[in-house]
Amino acid sequence: MGVVVYGQTDSALAVATITMLRLLPMGLFGAFVGAFAERFDRRLTLAGVVGLLMATSAILALVAWQDALEVWHLMAASFINGIGWATDNPLRRMMMGEVMGRERMATAMALDVGAANASRMVGPAVGGLLLAGIGIEGAFALSVTLYATAIAATLTVRARIAAAPGAGAVLARARESIAIVARDRRLTAIMTVTILYNVFGWPFTSMIPVIGRDQLALGPEGVGILTSVDGVGAFAGAILLALWLTPGWYARAYVGGVAVYMAGLIAFAQAPTPLAAGAALLITGLAGAAFATLQATIVYLAAPVDMRSRILGVLSACIGTGPVGFLWLGWLADRIGAPQATAITGAMGLVALAATWPIWRRI
Repeated sequence: MGVVVYGQTDSALAVATITMLRLLPMGLFGAFVGAFAERFDRRLTLAGVVGLLMATSAILALVAWQDALEVWHLMAASFINGIGWATDNPLRRMMMGEVMGRERMATAMALDVGAANASRMVGPAVGGLLLAGIGIEGAFALSVTLYATAIAATLTVRARIAAAPGAGAVLARARESIAIVARDRRLTAIMTVTILYNVFGWPFTSMIPVIGRDQLALGPEGVGILTSVDGVGAFAGAILLALWLTPGWYARAYVGGVAVYMAGLIAFAQAPTPLAAGAALLITGLAGAAFATLQATIVYLAAPVDMRSRILGVLSACIGTGPVGFLWLGWLADRIGAPQATAITGAMGLVALAATWPIWRRI
């Protein structure tokens, strides 16, 4: 979608907005989704959410097939997909923890991140080939098939995590979960690092199509392959974490992953060739795997047992601060260029991480 939007608008801000809109529902509704999810059977709710995403892709495929696809369609779809994505931590990852148990949660999360990034290795490259050969309708049609498969997989989960007994008002339960995070120094520190990553780190991914086309002179296929490299690094990092990471290193890998990620995105922004850019994205992938694996893991382990779903909802809300970073980066890129804006934002992230050391050292 980033390639299509940039091709139609020539605006880095518009590209960043597409991703920002997918994050926005997490910030708006994340804390409430965690409390809301406790009231329903999580397995059936997750299947319904994936069904919504499948319907969105099917509609976009039909609109694109009729050559009527416009940027606002993609923006609306990104926001709808973001509503679905806001349920990921309190629904899907909560189910993982309940099925696997505390002792195996880190390994389960590492495998989850590995599976996600295995698809990220293939997905952008396949998307670029479909975009160049068939059009974006081909990518959306493939998404429909994959979402249908995901629904079938969800319905085969044997453990049924039933609704929490005595679930009260959603607003009151959400407010209670926020108060718990504010009182617990570990949870506060974890959420702080999450906000820094999502404001200063992750938004750079929206600039990959822009930098790939303008600075590295790549077409859709090349941009897709370049984006896949980040997934290669993340997949490798997730497998290494699943094999060797021990609890004593959870905090170091979590915070260190964010620091290395910031340094890697600065290197990507300044890379003079596609090969150098790919090497930098490999580093961001490895570092991002450490962050992504441990983010939900340490929240799950630190949260009170009966509050896990709601605390994971607060985590989603912290992830939802990302739109601030996407808007900032897109605005700055339109004024001074994507490479310079990306490098400056990464440097700001490193400074912010160092400045908040008194908070996150408590993890």
